Amino acid sequence: MQNFQCYQLSIGAVRMVRPLIERIEVHDRDLGRQLRRCVSSVPLNVAEGSRSAGRNRQARYANAMGSARESTACLETAEALGYLGADELPVAVDRLDHIVAILFRLCR
Repeated sequence: MQNFQCYQLSIGAVRMVRPLIERIEVHDRDLGRQLRRCVSSVPLNVAEGSRSAGRNRQARYANAMGSARESTACLETAEALGYLGADELPVAVDRLDHIVAILFRLCR
């Protein structure tokens, strides 16, 4: 059932990050679009992986894990560029880190 929990957490991460994307896009449309794509990729790959088997399943979960890490990098880049405050990141980054930890276990 970890894949279902991971899916629910990743949908929650999309909801959590959505207002941040909108704020980032005011300053940098490309970075906002990149964040939208990678954070959206997480639940999509988790859902696909949950219906796959063997190496395909591991590949989908690995893709989701990479997208979650990329999402964190986008948020941290936006903060470094001054588009977001440092106080806005911890909850979203913690959620993404939790998702990565679950996906790491699912990939083994």
